[in-house]
Amino acid sequence: MCGISGFVGKCDEPQKVLENMMNKIIHRGPDSEGMYLSSPAALGFRRLSIIDLNNGTQPMKNEDGSLIVTFNGEIYNYQVLREDLIKKGHVFSNHSDTEVLLHGYEEYGKELVKKLRGMFAFVIWDEKTKTLFGARDYFGIKPFYYANTNGSFIYSSEIKSILAHPAYEKEFNPDALEAYLSFQYSVLPETFFKGIFKLPPAHCFTLKDGKLDIERFWEPVFEEDEKKSVEEAIEDIDKVMADSVKHHMIADVEVGSLLSSGVDSSFVVSRFNGAKTFSVGFENDNYNEVAYAERFTNKMGIENDRHIIDSKEYFSVLDDVAYYMDEPLADASCVALYIVDSMAAKKVKVVLSGEGADEFFGGYNIYHEPVSLRPFKVLPKGLKKGIKKWAERSNINFKGKNYIIRGCTPLEKRFIGNAKRFSRKEANQILKNGVKKENNFPFSITEPLYKRAKGSDFAKMQYIDINLWLIGDILLKADKMSMAHSLESRVPFLDVEVFNVARKLPSYCKIHNKVTKYAFRQVAEKYIPSEVAEKKKLGFPIPIARWLREDNYYNMVKGYFESDYAAKFFKQEEIMRFLDNHKKGIKDESKKIWTIFMFLKWYDIYFNNNYVEKGGK
Repeated sequence: MCGISGFVGKCDEPQKVLENMMNKIIHRGPDSEGMYLSSPAALGFRRLSIIDLNNGTQPMKNEDGSLIVTFNGEIYNYQVLREDLIKKGHVFSNHSDTEVLLHGYEEYGKELVKKLRGMFAFVIWDEKTKTLFGARDYFGIKPFYYANTNGSFIYSSEIKSILAHPAYEKEFNPDALEAYLSFQYSVLPETFFKGIFKLPPAHCFTLKDGKLDIERFWEPVFEEDEKKSVEEAIEDIDKVMADSVKHHMIADVEVGSLLSSGVDSSFVVSRFNGAKTFSVGFENDNYNEVAYAERFTNKMGIENDRHIIDSKEYFSVLDDVAYYMDEPLADASCVALYIVDSMAAKKVKVVLSGEGADEFFGGYNIYHEPVSLRPFKVLPKGLKKGIKKWAERSNINFKGKNYIIRGCTPLEKRFIGNAKRFSRKEANQILKNGVKKENNFPFSITEPLYKRAKGSDFAKMQYIDINLWLIGDILLKADKMSMAHSLESRVPFLDVEVFNVARKLPSYCKIHNKVTKYAFRQVAEKYIPSEVAEKKKLGFPIPIARWLREDNYYNMVKGYFESDYAAKFFKQEEIMRFLDNHKKGIKDESKKIWTIFMFLKWYDIYFNNNYVEKGGK
């Protein structure tokens, strides 16, 4: 919907500083802008008009001007909340969801956040008490960054906006690199920029007299009901998804949908009653989903824009992708998302997308692991420890070796989420100064999460992914790549009411035999072809491995690997070994190469200033 930026603190030229910050995120809201300036507060807003096109301008004030709000997102139950607040005596001046936040805060204070259904990141300034209150939605659909530095609290929807404030002195955070090499995304609370943090999902904060208090207001814990039947689960999922899609269609502009060949986006398209869909594929048939999109949309009788991405186009937008992401992300599908969002933005302002279904309903192939490793459950811990040690020390690479090692390793010591790029040993081999983090890393990141997780091993894996992978990779790229094109991306699976159903699903409704997302697939089969509903999870396949063996792209990456700034962080002979072994076909090292490459590209943009911003901002 928009972008927000602002600060609380002394500033010599607050209007000029705020304008500079807002200009950095003009892509998030090209329709209009607004500012509120009243020392020590400065609140900025860039608008992408979606609801109440004529009256939703921000910053928005309450009746006496004592409360001022800026808000990024959509509140899908705002009409119900509005009616309730009117009954309590509140008088509304427009029909926007933004005004509901103002009156809701007047009525409920910080308890308001527990009543919201939607995606949001907002701040409310109380002029009377000089207090700033802010919150981020349940699952982290909308980003919120902040820095509390040099007497100023600075916040924004994007990091690049905070960099424009003179109180923040840009500094690289080396701890973020070590963590990134393991997870492929920025996983720590502190970003790649020293002193800039992410407000975690389902958290709110209060800033008063320079003191920042942050608290969690909700937790996505699974509570599996093993008495629930598959039939009951199917009915519950069908009902709640119909309701969620209906709410996510609320807009005063046309809503389209992204479409891959997977069950999640296909289900959304079958239920959204929209007219426009958008799909991309690649030159090689193994990576081409557009043929499916054509067949599916012809059957549905809706429009589909399709596009084939070649390697030249893919690599030509890498700088833009790295810039708009703010931090390094080694997920190659991010680029494809940037391109399909660009297509969609030419025709609509809002798209629906299928993120979240795998985390909620158990869709990732790795979630089958607790079933495949079940034979090891009966073995004593001491025996498993000995078997594991023997297998790890064995110099023979026999079939099933990795299976034995994983089976003898507790879940808490083997699963950190969907992406695991470099082991601690591998990271130590390539980092110039070696690994500095504690011996338990990266499991020190997941350890506190496992302590809070409940239920089966399936549920614990889902909980880890919802708190790390979903936030740091899936949702961040969905937001940043769409908003780069002034396009709002909505995710009907990631709805608190949907989660209230998903959290109760028994394990056999998630994994059944070798089928993942079992109960949801039964629902999907009511509306889409069986071949799609039953299709194995593929993700978004990108032919990176093949491209990196071609001379032009090999040489492009080689240039980064041999650069002066690469030498600051990496042992160049070691990272070149990955690249050369891949080029020669000795081993597929494409994911590790891409992880290093995208970090170096990002560093070149943000610390070597090697990027020309669009529009000259």
